[in-house]
Amino acid sequence: MQYMNFANPKLIDIDFFIECVKPLLEFEPLGRMDGFIHHGRTTRLKHSLAVAFYSYAFFRLMRIKCDEAALVRGALLHDFFLYDWHVPDKSHRWHGYTHPRTALENAKKHFNLTKKEEDIILKHMWPLTWRLPRCREALIVCIADKICTVFEILEFIHGYRLYTTVPALAE
Repeated sequence: MQYMNFANPKLIDIDFFIECVKPLLEFEPLGRMDGFIHHGRTTRLKHSLAVAFYSYAFFRLMRIKCDEAALVRGALLHDFFLYDWHVPDKSHRWHGYTHPRTALENAKKHFNLTKKEEDIILKHMWPLTWRLPRCREALIVCIADKICTVFEILEFIHGYRLYTTVPALAE
């Protein structure tokens, strides 16, 4: 399986990453996120997988201690809402501010979440939502979310496509 050529790819435990995301990806409602375009031409599921992978890769490459399972799970669930925010609708007007709460409520309905996972999901839109991340995992997911979003929006420029290299997306 091909993945981004980091300085030392042995530091990234791809099997662990896939082990964390696989049970969530087998959950049908989460799979429906692949039917919604999120940024550019990227689906919400691919965006969430990319945020999870690059957050995980950052911690591994920097050798920063963290709860890796919570990091990956929280990142994958950070945009777990099942509506198209691009469709003009009064209920989507404040989407940027409200979707973290919606994603958290959806995730809590279907999964047992740790406090770190809840923090990751709820705080990923900081500073827009003014809810400061309380753990390093949530802060990194917040940053990775912004970086992935920029790449998705700029995807039409040659060389910006990141997601063909994310494990678990190989088809």
